[in-house]
Amino acid sequence: MDTARMRVFRGRWETLFVILCLCELRTATGQARYSVPEEQAEGSFVGNIAKDLGLDVARLMAGKARIIAKGGRQYVDLKRDKGTLVIKERIDREELCGKTTPCSFSFDIILENPIQIYHVTVEVVDINDNSPSFPETELNMKIVENVPVGTRFSLANAVDDDVEMNDIEKYTLKPSDHFKLEIQNNPNGRKVIEMVLREPLDREKEEVHTLLLIASDGGEPHRSGTVRIQVNVLDANDNAPVCTQPVYKVDVPENSPVGTMISTVRATDADAGLNGDVTYSTPHITKKEKQLFNIDAQSGEITIGGKLDFEKIKIYELNVQVSDHGGYTDTCKVIVKVIDENDNVPTIEFMSLSQSIPEDSQPGTTVAVFNVNDEDSEGNGIVKCSISPDDVPFKIESSLSGYYSMVTENFLDRESVPEYNVTIIVQDQGSPPLSSNQMINVKITDVNDNHPKFQESEYSKTVPENNSPGFSIFTVHASDADWGQNARVAYFLEEKEINGVPVSSFVSVNSESGVIHAIKSFDYEQIKSFDFNITARDSGSPTLTSVATVTVHIQDANDNGPQVLYPVQTGALVLAEMVPRSADAGYLVTKVVAVDVDSGQNAWLSYKVHRASDRALFEVGLHNGEIRTVRQVTDKDAVKQRLTVVVEDNGQPSRSATVVVNVAVADSFPEVLSEFTDFNAHDKEYNDKLTFYLVLALAVVSFLFIVCLILIISVKVYRWRQSRILYHSNLPVIPYYPPRYSDTLGTGTLPHVYNYEVCRTMDSRKSDMKTMSPSLVSVDGTETETAHENKHLAGYLSQISTMVSE
Repeated sequence: MDTARMRVFRGRWETLFVILCLCELRTATGQARYSVPEEQAEGSFVGNIAKDLGLDVARLMAGKARIIAKGGRQYVDLKRDKGTLVIKERIDREELCGKTTPCSFSFDIILENPIQIYHVTVEVVDINDNSPSFPETELNMKIVENVPVGTRFSLANAVDDDVEMNDIEKYTLKPSDHFKLEIQNNPNGRKVIEMVLREPLDREKEEVHTLLLIASDGGEPHRSGTVRIQVNVLDANDNAPVCTQPVYKVDVPENSPVGTMISTVRATDADAGLNGDVTYSTPHITKKEKQLFNIDAQSGEITIGGKLDFEKIKIYELNVQVSDHGGYTDTCKVIVKVIDENDNVPTIEFMSLSQSIPEDSQPGTTVAVFNVNDEDSEGNGIVKCSISPDDVPFKIESSLSGYYSMVTENFLDRESVPEYNVTIIVQDQGSPPLSSNQMINVKITDVNDNHPKFQESEYSKTVPENNSPGFSIFTVHASDADWGQNARVAYFLEEKEINGVPVSSFVSVNSESGVIHAIKSFDYEQIKSFDFNITARDSGSPTLTSVATVTVHIQDANDNGPQVLYPVQTGALVLAEMVPRSADAGYLVTKVVAVDVDSGQNAWLSYKVHRASDRALFEVGLHNGEIRTVRQVTDKDAVKQRLTVVVEDNGQPSRSATVVVNVAVADSFPEVLSEFTDFNAHDKEYNDKLTFYLVLALAVVSFLFIVCLILIISVKVYRWRQSRILYHSNLPVIPYYPPRYSDTLGTGTLPHVYNYEVCRTMDSRKSDMKTMSPSLVSVDGTETETAHENKHLAGYLSQISTMVSE
């Protein structure tokens, strides 16, 4: 007993040493391996994954480390803040692996930024938590009494879901006086249990033998299971059935329909009659095998009773027992090999997926990381991954076994293609091949990589002069191919000077709409054109700009009349041109010289005679302003000649100026001087009279205005005082209407005549008012005086005078 314990103890230490070595190796290569007993409580410690992988806790937190479990169940949880692995749910090794040993499950730990994947394997160590059990609790056997000593009888194996030392270690048969137990080990590791007859049977002495078969495992503590064997001794049958072949081998495709016949077991019996009839049975197979296979007791045909799955179990061994009615038996083996079929569609599971990436991403930027799994084997499980359509700027790269990355292959341009619908296709190499796909939408986020663009690089606009301030000249527009804030364009005026004056005093631009307004009224005569730059700036980061040049031409308007340069018009001195009496027709008297500061047709001048002392004597050139004689001058022509010449421009509407030209028709200067002296005096007298009339009219209007203003103020003050007197009086108010008044309060017509004389100085705030005695005119025109009325009226007028002076 001590030796067995030492072997167990030494075996456990060796296993632990191998596991530790494997853990060190996996850690060094980006993998980790741990070992935990099954049935551990939730939260139990598994291992320090951060330390074993050479990572710190900060990296686990920043990389959003998480576990990607395979098979849909996650037995282990990751504590990122501690860098440890703990049990998440109870692990049943028998449910997880069955009889497979060693038993393990694996998962991946994935980190982002950058993407790192670590493979972790956890081995589940078996504990002795299952007792051995037999397919049946009681076994009935019929053995003929003359069966020779040494005859073997096959017994059913017990089943223990535990493995290794916790599995079945020994069988014991009690009692052992007629039978003994022999155990043989097959090359496949399965034990063959046979009950061997050690002493002849005698039905007459003992017809029924009851035995107990005990199966015990090697765990601590030991567990066992029993089956009761009842042996009925029969009369002699001297020939036993014999199988035609000891082993039958058959290959069956998985997913074969229920009822498919896979093999037929044959056996012969030399006896005749009833003793020669044989029956077929499978008494020693497991419950799962009974559900999957059916055997016909009479014909020995084996058919499929359930669904075979290559991915779960690949080989089945069925023990078929052939029995005759005399109790003789024989056993043969049927080995069923399940052939894999391409019945599993490849699956795609995304580990990481970016729904959007910036358009300035470099080629090789990871968009998605996914895992492809196909549970089939060999060619049926080899998967090829591709994307559709072919013209997208992405490609598939294989990083680790079963893991793929979709990365950018070329540079992206959101303005060309704002988003992509990419279909990831996975297909195995089975026949026929199976495939699946997953579509993902990748949006390209905008980057400020496009400058605002004006419709034209240079603009030219004509503005009429004398425009009103705020006049909208025109609108510039720049478009930006970017999106959102990156495409929001604002407009700015670049500061510069035009003739020493800032351009901002000429024009302004609306930063949002791009409308250019004139700040002031333009004068063509001062500036004919100017240019400036408009900058369009987007709202991206960093901002991008573009510049357009705007040239504004001022269009001339006919806003200036002609100006006469000659003859010079002076008020003090009258100038005259002398024409000798001997002048012939066409004689050049003088030339009217005028200019117009406008341009173009607005400056085209024409000359016409408006008034003339003698229209038949002189004429003026329409375009040159030359005054010439129409005919020859005679002695009858007056000495003093006066012409009024109108100078007009060609604008719309036209503007004009007049000039008076004095012409003296004489041969000597004294004659001219005496005539023009009288003419000068006449003009002076006319001007003096005109000035007098203007001054007189201004004085009259001013006087009338002052008189009206005083009368209005007096009436208002009088009404106000009257209302105050009535309001402050304590006596009852009895309205009294004199015979000559329609209203005592002044609301009616007062037929009295009052004369006021107001004297005010410009620099005094006091006034003197003289009140004249009123003359009361009766209706019939007679004049009377009433002392009582005069007293009251005098008092009112005195109060009015006091208020006005104040």
